[in-house]
Amino acid sequence: MAVFQNDDKALLQGVERVMENRTRSGLGGLVGGLECVVVNVEPESLSAAVNEYLRYTGLEFRTALEGPGMRMVTLGIEGGADFLVTCRTGGENPFGPFNRGAKTGNFENARLEAFVYKCSDIDRYVDIQKKRGVRFLTDAPVRAVNFDFIQTAPSKFTGNSIGLLQWKVREGDYLFPGFDQVEMCFEKPVLAHLEHIKELDHVATRVRAEERDAAILEFMELTNYHFDFAVYVESLNSITSVARLSKDDYAQVFTSGISPFTTFEKSGPTERFIHNYGTRAHHLAFTTENIEETVAALQADGMGFLSDLVGSEEEGLKQIFSNPSPTTLLVNEYIQRFGDFDGFFTRSNVTLLTEATDKQ
Repeated sequence: MAVFQNDDKALLQGVERVMENRTRSGLGGLVGGLECVVVNVEPESLSAAVNEYLRYTGLEFRTALEGPGMRMVTLGIEGGADFLVTCRTGGENPFGPFNRGAKTGNFENARLEAFVYKCSDIDRYVDIQKKRGVRFLTDAPVRAVNFDFIQTAPSKFTGNSIGLLQWKVREGDYLFPGFDQVEMCFEKPVLAHLEHIKELDHVATRVRAEERDAAILEFMELTNYHFDFAVYVESLNSITSVARLSKDDYAQVFTSGISPFTTFEKSGPTERFIHNYGTRAHHLAFTTENIEETVAALQADGMGFLSDLVGSEEEGLKQIFSNPSPTTLLVNEYIQRFGDFDGFFTRSNVTLLTEATDKQ
């Protein structure tokens, strides 16, 4: 039997089909850019996770909320996606089955659970998607004073959920029905270098080699994103695939093997990561200015890194991976593009950063 190997031929055929179906079904234009991400942690880790984001990114504290079965702290930055850092205090966790791996240990609830996108007509969206067989976590959108909201059941390919949010009154006010504002005090450290860490640039999710095409096409069917390009690193059995709404928007990245997992020794860093942690978001990349000075300051403040700073101004791009968070398991990436560079990634940087994930 031939060994499965990815290439872009079948994917591109699927991309064309999805784009045609989106137009035909009326989904075109209903879904916009990323509004927020939902990062869930263990209950005892909520404050620590929030303080990590305040100390190592440009995010600022907005509000703390508590409601049936959940606590939530909202963080934000001007011009970028918000972060909803949550923990469950009761009820079932639909993401639980995706959180198990050889190295996940006691982190039964820690993962980036949902990417939430702006929707211009949520009722129309839900009606169309239900007819296509899409499953949601609630029968109908949640109706709040400031918004309507619904999210899909976790994807069997990524373990992530796609949320849809239609604002009514005040954008950025995430007060769900039954939730109340609570007194939780979080202070952002006064550190000059944090002003250089800006909005979320992209998030990369690790998916299995044999499910790479299905994961990308599913994401396209649920949003208005399009497949842009893929970088193959044959020596590491890895593909980095990029989906974009436009060149100026947040990008969704999928990293997989070229061929499926066989043995731990032979399968490469990407497939080994999935063996250890399951399919999940691996890193969150933040647009960064003055990256060399900023990274030096982060190191001086106690942040560890999986890699050195890779790339150069001449190549148009510099990037670095932090050590994974002890509360979320997520890696922070800091990324700076120079001048009119619009290639998004370079092959050399992708190779070096993929190698660095083996340290996890």
